[in-house]
Amino acid sequence: MILTDVLRGLCMGLADSVPGVSGGTIAFLLGFYEKFVVSVNDVLLGPVKDKIAAVPFLIKLGLGWACGFLVCAVLLSELFDTYIYELSSLFIGFTLLAIPIVIVEEKEALKGKYHWLLFTILGIAVVPLMLALNGLFGTVDLTALSLPLAVLLFAAGALAVSVMIIPGISGSTLLLIFGLYVPLISAVSSLVHLDFSVLPALIICGCGIVFGLALCTKAIRVCYNKFRSQLMYLVIGLLIGSLYAIACGAETLSEPLPALGFETFSIVFFLIGAVIMLVLQWLKRRMEKNSQSE
Repeated sequence: MILTDVLRGLCMGLADSVPGVSGGTIAFLLGFYEKFVVSVNDVLLGPVKDKIAAVPFLIKLGLGWACGFLVCAVLLSELFDTYIYELSSLFIGFTLLAIPIVIVEEKEALKGKYHWLLFTILGIAVVPLMLALNGLFGTVDLTALSLPLAVLLFAAGALAVSVMIIPGISGSTLLLIFGLYVPLISAVSSLVHLDFSVLPALIICGCGIVFGLALCTKAIRVCYNKFRSQLMYLVIGLLIGSLYAIACGAETLSEPLPALGFETFSIVFFLIGAVIMLVLQWLKRRMEKNSQSE
């Protein structure tokens, strides 16, 4: 069971480190989303008894998440500028295949409730609207910390972790929209290589993440239990909208490149992303089978 939870966290960390689907989506697809949200809520806001019960699970999950996130962050900081179109194609394959999987998994919540498609339209619209704000923040240098940048980092951390927990777009997609993804990924890589000039910026972003966790987990838990149909339709819209953000990822680089197009799209990396999502579904089936046999 320890290895299973660490592996779950590893998958979440890998997802959260790249633009596309969130770690919450991975938890949802692997069948432990409700346990994850309840555990986070208990640790942050629950009574002492529930805190103690939730800590072991979150420690195992957190260990796997940290390993997945750090490994991917170090690799991506080296590859993102050079292979932006290949990586964007991979993220699109990963995200695109998640959409029918969510629909199949949540067919009971979606079937016959088509009036909630309004939430899907809202989810699709949110991402391009947020992407339009990208140019407002200019080029970000995390070693030259200022009050406006500190506020942006705190707010981005809070918002990123909120969407990270919701099944849908990843926090990395949100950071990509605000032009912070590449600077923060590079900062994590620099810190791993003992460059502490970026540490204050990362601490501020981390404080925003803790604030966002405390603020959103209870609300998400209520929505998941009482407004599941609306939430799932919104998730589908967010996933569809995130495809546009991923395609525009090249425009957020320090030296902007044209958005992903037919000429720069890589079918090979797209298929790799799709296969990764299929492997995760296979992994879920294996975990369910193992838990039933125990």
